[in-house]
Amino acid sequence: MKTFYKVLLGILFLCITSISTAQTTKEEVFDNIKQTGGVYFAYPSDKIKPETPSPKGYKPFYISHFSRHGSRYLISDSEYKDVLDLLVKAEQEKALTPLGKETLHRLQKVWEEVEHRGGDLSPLGVREHQGIAERMYQSYPEVFEKDASIYACATTVMRCALSMDAFCERLKELNPNLQTHRDASMFHQRYLNHHTKEAVAWRSAPDTWRIEYNKFEQEHIKPNRLVQSIFSDDTFVLRKVNPKDFMWGMYWIASGMQNIETETSFYDLFEKQELFDIWQCHNYQRYACDANYALNNGLMFENNKPMLRNILDEAEKAINSNKRGANLRFAHDGNLVPMALLLHLEGCYESIENPYDFYKVWSDFKVTPMAGNIQLVFYKSRDKNEPILVKFLLHENEVLVPPIKTNNAPYYEWNDVKEFYEDLLLSK
Repeated sequence: MKTFYKVLLGILFLCITSISTAQTTKEEVFDNIKQTGGVYFAYPSDKIKPETPSPKGYKPFYISHFSRHGSRYLISDSEYKDVLDLLVKAEQEKALTPLGKETLHRLQKVWEEVEHRGGDLSPLGVREHQGIAERMYQSYPEVFEKDASIYACATTVMRCALSMDAFCERLKELNPNLQTHRDASMFHQRYLNHHTKEAVAWRSAPDTWRIEYNKFEQEHIKPNRLVQSIFSDDTFVLRKVNPKDFMWGMYWIASGMQNIETETSFYDLFEKQELFDIWQCHNYQRYACDANYALNNGLMFENNKPMLRNILDEAEKAINSNKRGANLRFAHDGNLVPMALLLHLEGCYESIENPYDFYKVWSDFKVTPMAGNIQLVFYKSRDKNEPILVKFLLHENEVLVPPIKTNNAPYYEWNDVKEFYEDLLLSK
């Protein structure tokens, strides 16, 4: 009877997971237009589902965690300033519509917050990691008991180091006795932010993915309606405005507003279909350059093999030491995407070549939102003869690894997991 219920729970979990990782639809994106921000989609903490109870007799003792930094400002001041300067120039030449003037006023308010903040972690980014840390502590209190050991590392980029600090400080607030070690250095960056020469060459070459992408972008980016709604003088547009660049610029600003403190929006400038089409182009770039695009021949699997080696080695140390604690790692979206791919997390490693279907099987906002994270939670049984179990979380939601078999989803035997990944590390 116990076996029957275990199988039943596994089937139910599979059904629920298959629904949650179903193909992305246009209607789904329209229901929350902020998702068109792609990698600028703020951490979806409101989408966290209840977890499956652990098998009888099992308790968590170790967590292996890998995260993207939290919400940030646009990558450079110029992404705001170039659009702002253009609108100011248009205003001086009396070339703005009433909507254009209102847009300029809004952007000037935004500039008061964002100036000199390009690429910085935003206050929301701090709160995101504090929240993830607190939920981790509350969900797995056994991992953080007494003087458990926490080892955290980050790339040398400040927003990653500050994300690490926000996370660790919240854990220390919850248990001041925690033993924490933090480091942001090239020593860790070697595997946290690893990109092979072949992957870099693929991304930058003019004839690997860009020719087809440029045609796709030309078909999907239609800026004339937006430009005409903002600028009232056709001569000014002819001489001073690159319509495509302006549309992309406003798209990035509109997408990034969800990550900062100023309460205003630019989504009213766009039609939903326009946002959806721009996002498809953005999603195309990320899929081709970091994920399992069929035409990149699996190049991106290689980028995170050093990270996977670290995950396996640190997990074995934790198991053999019989101690409690966690390894926390903080990097970037360009690292989280190939990590989810290499781990074969459901919804993260599908491989197709038709660009019109990319978004249906792979969506950047589902794989790497701001503060997106992967957690491997390890469990031991009171019975020492029982195997170590592990489950996978993507953005704090249980996720399957379809190539690895289990009769107790979402829990896997660690030896099966380790064997699968060790084989991956040996493959080319």
